[in-house]
Amino acid sequence: MIIYQPKNGYCYNSDTIFLYDFISSFPLRGKVLDIGSGSGVLGLMAQRDYPIELTSVEKQPIMAKFTEINAKANGFDIEIICGDFLELEFDKKFDFIITNPPFYHPSVLKSEKKELYISRYSENLPFEDLIKRANSILGPKGAIMFCYDAKQLQHLLSVLSRYKFIAEAIRFVHPKAEREATLVNVYAKKSSRSLCKIKEPLVVFDKDGYSQRALEAFEKADLYSIKCEL
Repeated sequence: MIIYQPKNGYCYNSDTIFLYDFISSFPLRGKVLDIGSGSGVLGLMAQRDYPIELTSVEKQPIMAKFTEINAKANGFDIEIICGDFLELEFDKKFDFIITNPPFYHPSVLKSEKKELYISRYSENLPFEDLIKRANSILGPKGAIMFCYDAKQLQHLLSVLSRYKFIAEAIRFVHPKAEREATLVNVYAKKSSRSLCKIKEPLVVFDKDGYSQRALEAFEKADLYSIKCEL
């Protein structure tokens, strides 16, 4: 799948690839909302591989344009909304939400580039605001799948519980086997009574470079990126 990206702006990275690898272990169906679509890559991979009705939301006009270009380049007819997710009104309920939200902690040194600042730092989409809004637009058995900073897991679970979500599956992503997890992938469902399943961790690098598991995730994504200016 071809993905056009800004030459000097925010581009997707392996976080999104590994999130999609996690997402693809669940049966996506129905109406799916991709929040903070960026170049559109996460939602478009889902559109390619599953029989879904995709809506993509992106607050930055230039990135919403990239989502539109990439949808057309790959022959997908999707709904694209340019606006702030927290302020938008939707005329339908969704079955799934997928998102790679900004999760850099406010204490982290901030980028001076506006596009990168909006895409990376959690103050632009606070996690509690995200989950509160998600709760209101998901159907009764709806679920949200996302990745986040692993060190903030306690906060994530607390917020999910507050808004009646249960984390049914969690996967940690480690740079190397001997290092702490830096990312966590979460599948959380409304009104669930299931116990949480801790899935096998994904270790990105081994002594030879990318691990076999990471290479499988890249192969599954099957992306060809082109950087350009609009």
